[in-house]
Amino acid sequence: MIIACPCALVLATPMSVMVATGKGATFGVLFMDAESIETMRLVDTLVVDITGTLTEGRPQLTDVITVNGWSEEELLSVAAGLERNSEHPLAEAIVSGAEDRGFEPVKSEYFESHTGRGVSGKISGQQILLGNKRLLQSFGVSSDDLERKVENLRAEGKTAMYVAIGAKAAGILSVSDPIKETSAEAIDKLHQAGIRIVMLTGDNQGTANAVADKLGIDDFVAEVMPADKARAVKELQEKGKVVAMAGDGINDAPALAQAQVGIAMGTGTDVAMESARVTLVKGDLRGIVRAALLSKATMRNIKQNLFFAFIYNAMGVPIAAGVLYPVFGLLLSPMI
Repeated sequence: MIIACPCALVLATPMSVMVATGKGATFGVLFMDAESIETMRLVDTLVVDITGTLTEGRPQLTDVITVNGWSEEELLSVAAGLERNSEHPLAEAIVSGAEDRGFEPVKSEYFESHTGRGVSGKISGQQILLGNKRLLQSFGVSSDDLERKVENLRAEGKTAMYVAIGAKAAGILSVSDPIKETSAEAIDKLHQAGIRIVMLTGDNQGTANAVADKLGIDDFVAEVMPADKARAVKELQEKGKVVAMAGDGINDAPALAQAQVGIAMGTGTDVAMESARVTLVKGDLRGIVRAALLSKATMRNIKQNLFFAFIYNAMGVPIAAGVLYPVFGLLLSPMI
């Protein structure tokens, strides 16, 4: 099926719809079905994640702060040794940061991931904790001496993680993920289109607040567990909102499926793209604005086509049937 609209062509198959300009260059928006094209024009609330959606998704280790006599090399070596067992982007940043500084990760003897809190394990017989304050509290480790330093890092938009070795805090590792150059422009255009932006993130309050202020995001919820994202989307829907969810990770998949329109970053995971009905091929949020405009233009074109088809048939069928022949002698070939 080919549908013409003022700004684009929509080439549709039962499985996908690709948006293309007249010259054949893609807008970078892939619709998986016709329903998502129709619904996109009705969206009034966009829910977004931070990592990989608003940011580049390539975090880098920026700060290493040690306490209680531990050296930077010791702290990074055990942290990188533990995080080698994880596939999280923050874990990759820590491992890469240690190796870039010339520190060899120490092999861990045990590893366990704690969803929404961090990771734990054993190295050289010592318990190692790396994560947020809730992780340390669950193991009975105090982080009071580090709170002020952590808040300062978070005020800069960095993700700060506590490290504990044995039963005591050993330091802080902070990671920064640069915001995409296009994010601020995308948020501004979405606001102009009348779409409210809500950010859901597993990051702490300070980091989320810094990102929200920088980009002008309307509302945010920090320290959200993966399972809570879908619940938050459902709560917005129960308030009468038509919600689109944009995300790129495995943890975003339930929320992408829950939203009326799930939007996956093409630079993210396959699971996210399978759960979504729209994919931004290059991970550019500006594609959402284009998708909304395309949806409106496409539906307008469909209505125009239906209107003219109705008028044509309403006039043509009676004439072809001979209703005007007795009076005016007019006939219309049924073939026409």
